[in-house]
Amino acid sequence: MVGKPSAGRLISRLSNQIRRQLDAFSIRNSMSGSQGRILHFILAQPDEVFQKDIEEEFCLRPSSASGILKLMEQNGLIRRISSPRDARLKQIIVTPKASLLKARVIHDVNELEVSLTRGISDADMEIFFRVIQQMYHNISD
Repeated sequence: MVGKPSAGRLISRLSNQIRRQLDAFSIRNSMSGSQGRILHFILAQPDEVFQKDIEEEFCLRPSSASGILKLMEQNGLIRRISSPRDARLKQIIVTPKASLLKARVIHDVNELEVSLTRGISDADMEIFFRVIQQMYHNISD
């Protein structure tokens, strides 16, 4: 990098590398990296999951979340059913196919996390989280 490092540029580069790594993992499971990240999130939730939960977790617009979920449904990974409490809400249910992928998806995400944080102390990780959260807050609406 020439000159003073740019936080935005470094974050963008890291994000691209993470996306590439997750895409490489996900190819083995015949899904995109975005689908893998969303599937990992859904599988990790103890309670019902709705599209709005996906939108909030991944900072997605409703149309973007809907498109990814539609592909996941077409790929046989999830089903969307009307919530018994509110028919306007669509609950996301993992299929048996997705359940079979659970161990692999969790392993891949955990492997990436280990690679990302290798050699970084807990104290430095705490600072990183605090700084990245402040940056996010600084540019959030």
